[in-house]
Amino acid sequence: MREIKLDNVQVNFPIYELSNRSLKNTLLNVGGGIVTEKHRNKVTVIEALKNINLHFEDGDRVGLIGHNGAGKSTLLRVLAGVYMPVAGAVSISGKVTPLLDINLGVNEELTGFDNIYMRGMFLGYSKKEIAAKIADIEEFSELGEYLGVPLRAYSEGMKLRLAFSIATAFTAEILLADETIMAGDAHFINKIYARVREFVQSSSIFVLASHAEDLVREFCNKAVLLEHGEVKYVGNVDVAFDMYSKLRA
Repeated sequence: MREIKLDNVQVNFPIYELSNRSLKNTLLNVGGGIVTEKHRNKVTVIEALKNINLHFEDGDRVGLIGHNGAGKSTLLRVLAGVYMPVAGAVSISGKVTPLLDINLGVNEELTGFDNIYMRGMFLGYSKKEIAAKIADIEEFSELGEYLGVPLRAYSEGMKLRLAFSIATAFTAEILLADETIMAGDAHFINKIYARVREFVQSSSIFVLASHAEDLVREFCNKAVLLEHGEVKYVGNVDVAFDMYSKLRA
């Protein structure tokens, strides 16, 4: 059984020598709510997530919703192991496949083929497992001869194609996705959506952070509403979006 449990999880970001103006910009970037300012040693602590209690299990398709800075991306990165909580506990049973950042685990100076191996190993797969997926990655990405070219020559759209193709070449147990990875040109976006549908069907748990109501409704069977780094509601998607619309009013 695959399972995710978060018990009283809190995530803080200490910010040093921060002016009021840059503080506002930082809040917009990292999420969370009101700042706890600790003036001693000129440290400001942003409480990005507070008292997060969640439980996901097999069959859960979860949409993380909320305004900019609500904590959606931060929570997703906690589940991916990118951020460590300062309090509480995170327990995950199952292999996690994150679709969060197209630049994670890549090297601009290496070729597309080299980066397939680098990112694949970053995701926890062996060279043998990666080699078995090269043909699928090559076909799905449609990058052709560019796979033999260093990534510095790639456009952002090409990097996205490569990163998405690598991550989704393997069957996921727990799939984490940010809506920014589900973008691209008109042709490739259709392939992305079709692949995500397949992925969601084959994975045990799917968690998507998104502002897009249509994406959450299509791929998720429950929602988590976040506000200033706190969970305001967990459950029915319709109820969650109704509450969200009232928060924005």
